[in-house]
Amino acid sequence: MSSFILALNPGSTSTKIGVFKDEEMLFEHTLRYSAEELKGFANIYSQYEFRLEDIQAFLREENFDLNLLTAVVGRGGLLKPIAGGTYQVNEAMLKDLREGYSGDHASNLGGLLAHAFAQDLNIPAYIVDPTVVDELEEVARYSGLPMISRRSIQHTLNQKMVAHSCALELEQSYQESNFIVAHLGGGISVSAHKKGRIIDSNNALDGDGPFSPERAGGLPVCDVITMAYSGEYSQAELRKLFVGRGGLIAYLDSNDGREITQRIEQGDQKAKIVFEAMAYQVAKEIGAQAVVLEGQIDAIILTGGLAYSQYLISYIERKIGFLGRVFVYPGEDELLALALGVLRVLKGAEQVKVYV
Repeated sequence: MSSFILALNPGSTSTKIGVFKDEEMLFEHTLRYSAEELKGFANIYSQYEFRLEDIQAFLREENFDLNLLTAVVGRGGLLKPIAGGTYQVNEAMLKDLREGYSGDHASNLGGLLAHAFAQDLNIPAYIVDPTVVDELEEVARYSGLPMISRRSIQHTLNQKMVAHSCALELEQSYQESNFIVAHLGGGISVSAHKKGRIIDSNNALDGDGPFSPERAGGLPVCDVITMAYSGEYSQAELRKLFVGRGGLIAYLDSNDGREITQRIEQGDQKAKIVFEAMAYQVAKEIGAQAVVLEGQIDAIILTGGLAYSQYLISYIERKIGFLGRVFVYPGEDELLALALGVLRVLKGAEQVKVYV
């Protein structure tokens, strides 16, 4: 029997909606909000009723019969650090999402909105692989200073989805596979997946690993200290420079891989060397994760929006091809990733997890 799943992915200025029949998307839509529409809300949780009513109105317009639904899934929010997987929404989770346990973020609404629909229909609500997933091995947490620990922040939802897909291609399970997954997007995360766990990864948000279209990546610490005490930048300005205005934007005033590739094809040598430098750093990070896995690698997976760039992918493949087979899954489909996480539970391929 087919499963019908409603997937909800709230972002800072949008809510993405998808309805699936098993793996097939029946329809999707994005509700978009202007800054003017949202400025009256004190925090993310105060937007809950507003967004819920908008989703309900859209589904009514689509004439979709909610009684067909088997389950509802929302984007996981800033909860306590947890292992990866699919979690059924419970009271402990709802409490932490309402309070913003690890911060105020639009993704906190995902589980809350899913629960609202599921409760009325008497069906389960889930979240899948939220950004707080933390499966790092203890040795990977050490930074070099006791007051600073390395943190697990990567594109977990998409990374886990493509890892499951690759395992399927290899006719084995994710839980018995070793992968290196590089998510190439506005931020870049490169992670070692060992037997179903992300045991090491660069911090894709706060300045670790390769530079990316929008982030400066790892920088020489003493030079950063000099910048911080130069008097030229405030703390907020430095953070924006490192996370948002770094990487390709800083060098080329663009974060668009397609545009930069066109510039390279037209003979722009600066664009060429900067784009290749980013690919070079990604390849180095993949090499580092190969060490983490002690060379026991079933596949190297390249994914994210930049994986559509054949120029970038070809450069990385030349550097890392000797390490093992390379699979490319371009783009990221978070709604599908949410639906597939639920399907694995509904089909008994994976045990549902309990948030405590």
